Amino acid sequence: MTVREDHWAAAMRAERRGDAAAYEVLLREIAVMLRRLIRSRLARAGLGVEETEDVVQEILIGLHGKRHTWDAARPFMPWLFTITRYKFIDASRRLSREAKRRVNLTMEEMTEIFEAPIEDPDRTLSDIDRYLADLPQGQRQVVRALGVDGATVRATAEQLQTSEGSVRVSYHRALRRLMAKSQRENAP
Repeated sequence: MTVREDHWAAAMRAERRGDAAAYEVLLREIAVMLRRLIRSRLARAGLGVEETEDVVQEILIGLHGKRHTWDAARPFMPWLFTITRYKFIDASRRLSREAKRRVNLTMEEMTEIFEAPIEDPDRTLSDIDRYLADLPQGQRQVVRALGVDGATVRATAEQLQTSEGSVRVSYHRALRRLMAKSQRENAP
């Protein structure tokens, strides 16, 4: 057994005895290891490394939810890597599906969408509000921050207390909805 195996297995046993501090330290140490592992795996899979933190959090939540299934008489690391593998596969599938539907717009294209043309005085902020009203609240906040207020992805993520990857996904989903709505309204 390795030092890490012994240390983390001991922390899991301590958690079972009610030692929340040992469990918290364990989760922090696992998160550090997972960030390196997941970042490299996402890069090798051709997926966005900006999703690393979301995938790590999904794994930690999975670990927490299944911690009662670990047999304290067995090694900890294989159990942890089994959860990691399944959660990574789930995340990879989800990210691949999202990548296929993603609309990649530059900041200039996005600005153009929300900018009211000078020759079109009817298009005002109230038109934008009308479009945004149909979006779920989270997507509306992201579009308003990025598209209307001109905030950065990082600033928006901090403001909404979420990850940058989550902001990007919400933004792209919102743009898809807005484009679909626009096409429906402009259809003959």
